[in-house]
Amino acid sequence: MITSVYLQLPKKSIGKFKGKLIKSLAFAFPSLLPVSVISAQPVQRPNVLFIMVDDLRPELGCYGVETVKTPNIDCLAEKSTLFQNAYCNIPVSGASRASLLTGMYPKFPERFKDYTVRASVDVPNAVPLSRVFTDNGYHTISNGKFFHHIDDFAETWSEPPFRTHPEGYDVYSNEYNRWEQWLNESSGNFINPRTKRGPYFEMAEVPDSAYDDGKLALKTIADLKRLKTLDMPFFLGVGFWKPHLPFNAPKKYWDLYDRDSIPLPTNRFRPKNLPVEVQNSGEIYAYARVREPEDTDYLRELRHGYYACVSYVDAQIGMVLDALKELDLDKNTIIVLLGDHGWNLGEHNFIGKHNLMKTSMQSPLLIYVPWLEGGKTLSMVEFVDIYPTLCELCDLPVPNNQLDGQSFISILENPKSKTKDHVFVQWQGGYSIVSERYNYAEWPEVEDKPVMIFDHKKDPQENKNRSKECRYKFLIRKLSRKVDNAIHQSSYKSYK
Repeated sequence: MITSVYLQLPKKSIGKFKGKLIKSLAFAFPSLLPVSVISAQPVQRPNVLFIMVDDLRPELGCYGVETVKTPNIDCLAEKSTLFQNAYCNIPVSGASRASLLTGMYPKFPERFKDYTVRASVDVPNAVPLSRVFTDNGYHTISNGKFFHHIDDFAETWSEPPFRTHPEGYDVYSNEYNRWEQWLNESSGNFINPRTKRGPYFEMAEVPDSAYDDGKLALKTIADLKRLKTLDMPFFLGVGFWKPHLPFNAPKKYWDLYDRDSIPLPTNRFRPKNLPVEVQNSGEIYAYARVREPEDTDYLRELRHGYYACVSYVDAQIGMVLDALKELDLDKNTIIVLLGDHGWNLGEHNFIGKHNLMKTSMQSPLLIYVPWLEGGKTLSMVEFVDIYPTLCELCDLPVPNNQLDGQSFISILENPKSKTKDHVFVQWQGGYSIVSERYNYAEWPEVEDKPVMIFDHKKDPQENKNRSKECRYKFLIRKLSRKVDNAIHQSSYKSYK
């Protein structure tokens, strides 16, 4: 009876109406509702466990990559909505997180500089997601690297943000191992003289809690036990550091892989006709023992280290999810898990992020909503969409004239539905429109206005820029107008 009522509503209205109708009738006429309907939507406001993983690309078991061992994330994926076309809005940690957590495009130098200095400085008038939850009765906690910097909107959380090393880790230091990232004594034999950082990888015979992500998992579990006792819902943000460089993880996670069996990319060459503006990231060269990606043994070693760190962080996520279930909190907790952007592992001889190739921009995104079934979706979503989606799921207000994203709650309710046909990504003067079929980018301020377009139907690995082919000229003009429309969103003008 109840189901037939709300299924007649417009799809975008079903989520809110369904929840409010069920709650009202559950209180007034509990005998009229079948048990399955009563349990479908929680009467209490849902909690949110938001897990961000640094540099995690969509190369996981649940994304069809059997080489990578991620049993805990895969288990979460089985009951979640898995987004196969989720994209960051800028391929670098600081600006991506600032954009995601304020719901605003990082379009211009005035907002979210490519290597964000401080989110709260770049957009002081923004209302971060943490503020919305805190001001509406949630107890909010930030653990680990959630915002890029620990003092980004720190006052908007119920408790001071937590990190094992509050001042670390992403700035150069004149002191080797200041933040205890390397645990093997032998790692000190390899130090980059320019940055004082150690080798780009390490395998140590240590327990999980010896490295920071293990400590973070234990802190988060302790917080869950404490939050269980509070008479209010919670928003718990957790930012795991790995698989970010350096690829340091307990040896048992390296032992999960046979290095000689790790596959290498088949496109270890620069794409044909690629604009010079698309370059490799220099991030890894801040570490020691680095070679060039053309070296096959080095690339296998590098991929081995990345996979070991992915498996290590998967184990920490598993501990947190197990605690959530043991505390009987999973039945009323929305779980968001994502990587903050993509990462190149040798494709086109690129290592790292920092360009407008698909491998730098595409990210894993899983969202578990206890009262929804989940499933895999091909629908396009971008990170600025997460802010309004969580607000709608939790029935919270959103700031007027700020958000560039739109809620995709309709996709969570029906994975076959769509809310948009493309996403918008920016990097160092370049602007990209990505759809299910195309990756288009332009650099309008460069003298010759270079353009690239990859046709994923013909070229899923992005090996050839087709911008000079006549058949794409009309499409290029159309996509260029979409870039212009995105740049001139009204919310940017409001906060310029």
